[in-house]
Amino acid sequence: MDIFIKFVMILSFTFSLSSAGDFLMPDEAFKPYAKVNEKMEIEVGVTIAKDIYLYADKLTVKLKDTKLTLKDTKKPATVTHHDEEVYLDSPNLILALDNPNNVTGIQNVTVVLSYQGCSEMGLCYNPYTKEYPLTIDSSKLSSSTPTVVVELSETDAIADTIKSGSLAVVLLTFLGFGLLLAMTPCVFPMIPIISGVIVSQGEGLTTKKALALSIVYVLAMAVAYTIAGVLAGLFGANLQAALQTPWVIYSFSFVFVALAFSMFGFYELKLPDSLVAKVSSGGNRSGYTGVAIMGFLSALIVGPCVAAPLAGALVYIGQTGDAVLGGLALFSMSIGMGLPLIVVGVSAGKFMPKPGVWMTMVSAIFGIMMLGVAIWMLEKIVDSSLTTLLYGLLGIGTAIFLGVFEKESHVFKKSVAVIMFIYSLSLTLSFLAGSASMIHPLSFLKGGTATVSQVESQKLDFKVVVSIEELNAVLEANRGKKILLDFSAEWCTSCKEFEEITFSDAAVMKKMNEFVLVRADVTDNTDKQKALSKKYGVFGPPAIIFFDENLKVQKSKTVVGFVEPAEFLKHLNDI
Repeated sequence: MDIFIKFVMILSFTFSLSSAGDFLMPDEAFKPYAKVNEKMEIEVGVTIAKDIYLYADKLTVKLKDTKLTLKDTKKPATVTHHDEEVYLDSPNLILALDNPNNVTGIQNVTVVLSYQGCSEMGLCYNPYTKEYPLTIDSSKLSSSTPTVVVELSETDAIADTIKSGSLAVVLLTFLGFGLLLAMTPCVFPMIPIISGVIVSQGEGLTTKKALALSIVYVLAMAVAYTIAGVLAGLFGANLQAALQTPWVIYSFSFVFVALAFSMFGFYELKLPDSLVAKVSSGGNRSGYTGVAIMGFLSALIVGPCVAAPLAGALVYIGQTGDAVLGGLALFSMSIGMGLPLIVVGVSAGKFMPKPGVWMTMVSAIFGIMMLGVAIWMLEKIVDSSLTTLLYGLLGIGTAIFLGVFEKESHVFKKSVAVIMFIYSLSLTLSFLAGSASMIHPLSFLKGGTATVSQVESQKLDFKVVVSIEELNAVLEANRGKKILLDFSAEWCTSCKEFEEITFSDAAVMKKMNEFVLVRADVTDNTDKQKALSKKYGVFGPPAIIFFDENLKVQKSKTVVGFVEPAEFLKHLNDI
């Protein structure tokens, strides 16, 4: 009997040795994997060889080294085999992820896969664990917490465009913004400036040179906007606002008066010949330096308007510190603003009459336009009644120049002169009557001072503040009410548009009276005023900020730049 048992054992051992070569090595029996599909789901599983099966309870998956969590796992069906739940076919598991922490950007995930299986030939393998580092785009994942839709203001939306858009898209977008801004009053005063600068070049001006001078002017303007914008974004220093001080305005206004008298023929403005010889090459660059200086200063002093695209670029620079991309966006926007000016400059050069009587007439007209720009600049710092008088006197002088009292004159020229004379005379009379108005100069004839009082009574009542402390006091005193905070300055052209067009609209005034109206006066650009602007992320006026009843800023409702009455009324109704 013992001999028989020993024989069976030897036979079994011999059989096992003969069949041992048929068992697969572990890496042949099991081929695990893990990958990420287009839906940001993790597909994980084990490809098993023939006659190999996996234990269902030994096939596990978990995540580590990540803030993401496992939301759901889809597993294939199991079968019962030798009283165990197993996978006879290669199982593929799909893991859906969740983003409970609302993380952003690309996230790293480590998938830990564990499994154990056996061969149908009677060999069971050891348990195995594999780790797979993967990357997940969190923006394509849902969140387990309720989704909060963050409504962006127009400024923030533009800043987000810079962050998420390609360089080409950003530059083209801001070029388009610039073309739109070219139609605003901020750019209009530059039209007579560039035209006058081109015409003042005198004889020998070709279309080619007019184009070159116009490009130099616009490039200098773009450089100025870019430098000022980058500085404002990085340091919160509004270079344009700093240049709106009275002495700067008076000085620059005087420059335009000097240019005007030069065009009237009283004298000729030009650099000394010795200096021209140094900065020019054979005379080819004569005039370019002056045009560049004029373009640079015009951007900073003549047209310091803040609009949503400009503010968006400044917000982007301030948040990211990326002065390069933000500066390129500002430069592209400035070029867009300048393209129409190039057309104007080339036209001034191409259609400039030949020397003679007509040339004298054209030069004089541009001189008048320069005087108009000088008065327009003075509007920023002097009383409106005085500028009304100056416009009136300029108009009367222009009408006389056009021959309003001449008997023999072209009918069109005579008609223009008469209309201008009547209107300008009415402006002068309105000043003398104490009710100066550019729009309704003869309104004093309807009721004298009563009319003025009636107009004054229709104005909105703003509480004026110039510091954070003053504003906080007003806010606390009006807790529980809706509050409108208007950042404004006397030198701000768009602010005057708001005042004269939007805020004077009857429907807008009625709706605005539902708010507590506060005005942050940043005219003098003092340290307190700069601190107030910086606290609320205002890079320059006009900007309107809204507070809810709990004094919380409704950031998505912020308005930057001029808005027409109908659009502003709709905006107010949504608050």
